[in-house]
Amino acid sequence: MSQSYAAHVRTRQTMAEVALGAAGFDAMVLQSGAPFTYHADDQDAPFHTSPHFAHWVPMEGPRHLLLVRPGKRPMLVRVAPEDYWYEQAPLGDPFWAREFDFVELKSEEEAWKHIEASTSLANAAYVGDSPEGAAGHGITRKRSNPPRLIARLDWDRSFKTPYEVDCLEEATRMAARGHAAAKAAFLAGASELEIHQTYVAAVGCVDEELPYPSIVALDEKGATLHYQRKRTHRNGKVLLIDSGAKHLGYGSDITRTWTAQDCDEKFRELVSGLDRLQQGLCASVKPGIPYGDVHHAAHARVGDLLHELGVIAKGGEEAVSLGLTAPFFPHGVGHFLGIQVHDVSGRQKSAKGGTRPPPPQHPYLRTTRTIAEDMVFTIEPGIYFIELLLRPFRRSEHAALVDWNLVERLAPCGGARIEDNLVVTKAGHRNLTRPYV
Repeated sequence: MSQSYAAHVRTRQTMAEVALGAAGFDAMVLQSGAPFTYHADDQDAPFHTSPHFAHWVPMEGPRHLLLVRPGKRPMLVRVAPEDYWYEQAPLGDPFWAREFDFVELKSEEEAWKHIEASTSLANAAYVGDSPEGAAGHGITRKRSNPPRLIARLDWDRSFKTPYEVDCLEEATRMAARGHAAAKAAFLAGASELEIHQTYVAAVGCVDEELPYPSIVALDEKGATLHYQRKRTHRNGKVLLIDSGAKHLGYGSDITRTWTAQDCDEKFRELVSGLDRLQQGLCASVKPGIPYGDVHHAAHARVGDLLHELGVIAKGGEEAVSLGLTAPFFPHGVGHFLGIQVHDVSGRQKSAKGGTRPPPPQHPYLRTTRTIAEDMVFTIEPGIYFIELLLRPFRRSEHAALVDWNLVERLAPCGGARIEDNLVVTKAGHRNLTRPYV
């Protein structure tokens, strides 16, 4: 890990020099972030490190500063206040610290003064969530989070180094323990709350350390795409669980749908078919394919599956053209993955910025880029029975093409989604998820 991390930092330095030159800056200061206190309260929200800072260094905590200059070793300033209210654990000797000129100081003000003493900030950029603090040290608002620089940094995050892939794979291994435990708890009749608690215990973390709030949905609740309540009724027939784990700032994102023995046989066929469909989509991934083509193929295959099961009277491309798949599969087939679960630049036009919007018929597609080597993204088709979306079709010109009796029969099962994380290779891809769960 230490060798791949050293190479990762060298890559970051090289790409940062290009980005700074293109944006016209001599240096940049990245900050790990400031705590956020809830309005009219004295409690802070769970702290999340600024993603651009985390892209360089897996050091947790607020207010740290990272100075990056062309041709010079990056300088990392850790802010470690003396405080008896919260634990201030000693840093020790982490593998990543040796890649920086490392300094530890007691306050953010001292950290800024150290940076100012090390270099001129007259033409430096600031990247972080506290531009007012940067302004107090000579970095004007205009040079805080400048769009051209941020666009290039976001674009560069699309392409993962071997170190980043190692982190994502370890996060997958951690999550796999949770998914195995959650499945066993579900089959034993546990409630959503108990399944979630079992998952967290198996991963070995607390809720705040998950990369995103877990989705643990039994039966009809699986039709709520981001269902995050945790009910206490038990003995469900279907479990849809969407939950990951985090390692050194990088999060996995895995969804599985499990069925009990007494689940409706037709829905069990749907889940098996969706799993085959999803693996077929994964198998098609390789450089040079527009991500939107994968999404379109997912709709066509969902149409075929729903037709085979008797839910709709048309399949494949015809079902898509008639809009029959849209209410059953209303989200995008996937998204970039990395430091953020919905990682940046999925719709970015180029390294200079701009946006490539999704097609009007698929407004929730998060990724419109062309697939390229070293990208990491999810593939997650789903089929759901969502009355809000089905209701207009009951009155539409194509209503006769849907077996509404079968829809009513399957609706109590909620829905199904299968999600894997893929890294794109020179000739194809590697599935980071399937070896483990």
